[in-house]
Amino acid sequence: METTPNNRSKREWEKLQANAGNGLLDRRAFLRGGAAMAGAMMGYTFVGSAAAEPLADDAWSKAPGNIVPAYGAPSRFEKNVVRTLSNPNSEPRTSHARTPHHLLNGTITPNGLHFTISHAGNPDIDPDKHRLVIHGLVKRPLVFTLDALGRYPMVSRMTFVECGGNSAPFFSKEPIQASVQALHGLASCAEWTGIRLSTLLEETGVDPKAKWLIAEGADAPALSRSVPITKALDDAMIALYQNGERLMPGNGYPMRLLLPGWEGNMNVKFLRRIKLVEQPAMSYYEARTYAPILPGGKAYQFYFLQEVKSFITHPSPGMMLKEPGFYEISGVAYSGNGRISKVMVSADRGQSWAQAALQEPVHSKAFTRFRVPWRWDGGPGVLQSRAWDEAGNVQPTRAQIVAARGETTKVPPVTGFPSQHYNGITTWAIERNGEVKHVYA
Repeated sequence: METTPNNRSKREWEKLQANAGNGLLDRRAFLRGGAAMAGAMMGYTFVGSAAAEPLADDAWSKAPGNIVPAYGAPSRFEKNVVRTLSNPNSEPRTSHARTPHHLLNGTITPNGLHFTISHAGNPDIDPDKHRLVIHGLVKRPLVFTLDALGRYPMVSRMTFVECGGNSAPFFSKEPIQASVQALHGLASCAEWTGIRLSTLLEETGVDPKAKWLIAEGADAPALSRSVPITKALDDAMIALYQNGERLMPGNGYPMRLLLPGWEGNMNVKFLRRIKLVEQPAMSYYEARTYAPILPGGKAYQFYFLQEVKSFITHPSPGMMLKEPGFYEISGVAYSGNGRISKVMVSADRGQSWAQAALQEPVHSKAFTRFRVPWRWDGGPGVLQSRAWDEAGNVQPTRAQIVAARGETTKVPPVTGFPSQHYNGITTWAIERNGEVKHVYA
């Protein structure tokens, strides 16, 4: 019987390739195949020791290496793995630093690559002088130093933070040709460590009349947002650490409010004040910036949840497929409603779908990496992913999103879109020459 290089029968191998009409392999058969199947997919060969050429002794193998620094830095060969900056000259306007999803893997974003948005730069806060006050409709107003907070029981959780305006270019009438970093780069995921806000509110005592809190930052604009007290008593956190080290300045050093699954601007950085009140404050940002007008004339306001979403990072625009053959389609999925339960991937504009494998562990309200093997035949293809969460919510199509919220006729830079909360399906087209482009399905 004719066999493939991994000793599977030709019929069995063809059956694996036929599990989806778009060249996607069945994830379960792929996982069962193990190393032998991986070898056939990736094209490496096994050679005997007599035929193997000796390893070359390159220059780095012949001399001592560089001095070990006090704080580690990436290899010089990874110099292009950086965030893109919307305001590199520090002009008096908002600055965006976007995460390079196409250059990362796994689910945790390194601290130096975590996206940030700063409305007036990053304040140089002296942690010994910084204070957090909790007052308003409480029984005992309290002021906390950083040292005092460090004495409370701490908790850690993996969770994503996403700007409400992330992916806003998808509201454009025509697809903008830009990288996944430019289109989806205002979302990142980290391990956050700090104190439950409910613990501190227990210390102050909450007046039954309190229905909201106003969180205020110590930066120059004193950005503030109104948060329902129910969220504060649920899973809100005063975050002090990010991926094990103190918060980066751009992520709110020395402390920030963390509201898992809710839009990024509510996770107030440089936190200095929490005031409990009866009604929302209708602050500048929540009354103007985060209240886009819907097609029917109503404001899309006080909608906090970042809903179920996914996008493919490999391959993605800016990348080239060198030749026909086997590739891994990979991306991230996440939901403010809980864990990701399923991700389906299509390579033929949604005509057929294959279920992707979810990389463990799958955390609630955190990035989940999905992977599916794909055989590209060298012809045109259209890649999409669609995610479901454990609450039963499914990622909508772009058509469904724009039908409810409209689309813009303006074509400003990627940094300038006012629209909020895009979580529709992303579509990448594969050209015959292997180029990846952004298209609408």
